[in-house]
Amino acid sequence: MRNEVYRDDWGIPHLRAPGIRQLAHAQGRNAALDRAWQIEVERHRVQGTTAAFLGADALEWDRFARRVRLDDTARRCFERLERVAPRTADWVLSYVDGVNAGLTEGAGRAPEFAAAGLAPGSWRPWTPLGVWLSTHILFAGFPTKLWREEVARRLGDDAIELFATDGPGTSGSNGWLVTPERTATGAPIIAGDPHRFIEDPGVYQQIRLACPEFDVLGLAVPGVPGLAHFGHTGHVAWAITNAMADYQDLYRERLRRTPAGDVEALGPDGWEPAAAHTETIDVAGADAVTVEVVETGRGPVIIGGPDTGEEAVSLRHPPRVTGELGFDTLLALLRSRTVAELDTALDRWVEPVNVVLAADTAGATLHRVAGHVPVRPHENRLRTVPAWDAAYTWRDRRAPMPRADVRGAAVMANQRGIAAPLGIEFAPPHRAGRIRELLDESAHWTAKDMANLHMDTHLASARPLLGLLEEVAVPGPQAVRLRERLLRWDRRMDADSTDATLYAALRAEVVHRLAAHPAFAPLNGAAHSDPYPDLFRPWLATVPRIAYALEGLLTGTGGGPLTHAERLAVVAGAVERIAGEDVPRPWGEAHRLAPWQALPGTHPGETWPGLAGDHDCVLSTSSVPGVTDHSARGPAARYVWDLARREDSLWVVPLGASGVPGDAHHRDQLPLWVRGELVPVVTDWNLLHREEENPS
Repeated sequence: MRNEVYRDDWGIPHLRAPGIRQLAHAQGRNAALDRAWQIEVERHRVQGTTAAFLGADALEWDRFARRVRLDDTARRCFERLERVAPRTADWVLSYVDGVNAGLTEGAGRAPEFAAAGLAPGSWRPWTPLGVWLSTHILFAGFPTKLWREEVARRLGDDAIELFATDGPGTSGSNGWLVTPERTATGAPIIAGDPHRFIEDPGVYQQIRLACPEFDVLGLAVPGVPGLAHFGHTGHVAWAITNAMADYQDLYRERLRRTPAGDVEALGPDGWEPAAAHTETIDVAGADAVTVEVVETGRGPVIIGGPDTGEEAVSLRHPPRVTGELGFDTLLALLRSRTVAELDTALDRWVEPVNVVLAADTAGATLHRVAGHVPVRPHENRLRTVPAWDAAYTWRDRRAPMPRADVRGAAVMANQRGIAAPLGIEFAPPHRAGRIRELLDESAHWTAKDMANLHMDTHLASARPLLGLLEEVAVPGPQAVRLRERLLRWDRRMDADSTDATLYAALRAEVVHRLAAHPAFAPLNGAAHSDPYPDLFRPWLATVPRIAYALEGLLTGTGGGPLTHAERLAVVAGAVERIAGEDVPRPWGEAHRLAPWQALPGTHPGETWPGLAGDHDCVLSTSSVPGVTDHSARGPAARYVWDLARREDSLWVVPLGASGVPGDAHHRDQLPLWVRGELVPVVTDWNLLHREEENPS
């Protein structure tokens, strides 16, 4: 038997091979052919070498990648994988061989290589692990602890609680499981969407992987073998959302340089040697930059150094400490035929920490957390802690992973649910509550019905601001009309709604007025404080932080420096300001998709569509109130896994199956994604188009 590549009408690859190693090779080669530019950018991000072809704008990431030791951590994790799970390591190697076999051809199809002056390179055995690390190193939001330090320094320790709260700065993924007694088929259904930065090409790739041992379809991360987060084996299906767990710690480090030039760090037992070396970062169009890489007994130093005269900051996270990433779970997921088998496989998962929903064709269900959360003091989760105090060291065990029974339905939307003991900040309960409310409307759900949930635009988080608007006295007929109009609004962020645009404008003005209020004005310099690298500025900017904490600040939840009268005055001033503006355009004209591109400007004249939704809608298309109405984050895919008939499952991605500009499948799913339509999953090989045949 030879490796076979098929595609459906949307260009989605279906790969079939005589064995696991051949299939991994085929998946790697497919990633190189369909996504060469994307995966090569990811390889360079792991190595901290993107500035060499993207220029100075990429330098901050490269400096961080070097200092945090992404590539070296991936190498360590692969070496451990070779020792503890050699068959999985061999599987990863086969994937890497496939990538290397297809890169030259794939790069020839991708015009970005010529535009950037980049030649395809060579993948190392651990590069897929590095891609996974790079994709998720900022996923748990450890820079938020820097923000809380600034809040404490500028407003006092008590003010931390104002911003260590649930708010839309956190993830916006949705997932739900409906049990057999509430579906039309009598079998479970799993549906939802992962909410991430929308990237061009997309971060998720629809794919099918088949060999004699398994036949699995799902969403792959290009550059990584298997299907880590979303899959359907025909017997069992699974999906995840971010658990919002805290598993990365920041330590304040006291560093010094010895007369011999070595670096020492103050640890719990006194001064101890720290590893240090210098690396050079090439920068296109500019001089090369050197960076000193320092690692203490806690972890790599990511802020400061031994010569600044200030405390530095190191990062401690499980893969760097243990050499484990959880990759030995990936093959076990593909082989799973029951919920019990999948549950056992997830016990070995490490990074990132996820809430998992799963179901099988026998009707069994699973709702659990999977990942590695270190056991340490609660203070470690809130803010930076002193490296020299033994009280803040990690204990040599993992926190137990919570789980819950599924009765009728289970919903995961980053809310304070079963993962609550593991984190600090979670998403507000609005999306989870709305999904449950909608699920309760029927006991006969089908896969096709789920698109209606995906696209729901009701914005429950508007309640606090509209509640204050109802109380406030506004001067002038224009302000009165605005007030009355918003109070009649149906609270739906529909693309054709001008009321939604008015609300967004009022919300943005309230955010700006709060940021300028004397109670919060001292925070305005936090983003530019030394010694924070520019990479962390978004976590330290006051306006977004006010926006994310807006509900609590307007309701006084957890206290706060503003009186009710002051909150009313802020809203009144905002209404008066907005009332004088022109008639608003529809929300979809202001709220446009703004995907991240490694090489922007390579597609001149390209315009992106307008969107419905908002962060706290089930249709979670996120903007940053007070900064922009454009949406850089949103559903990076949508899926519906039907356990009655896998061929009735559905999926869609924001752009298309191909990462090659000009390809027929580069953007063909975008109109469907905007409208909320999904693409049928094809499982019959006779309905697919045979593309090529390669020797196994």
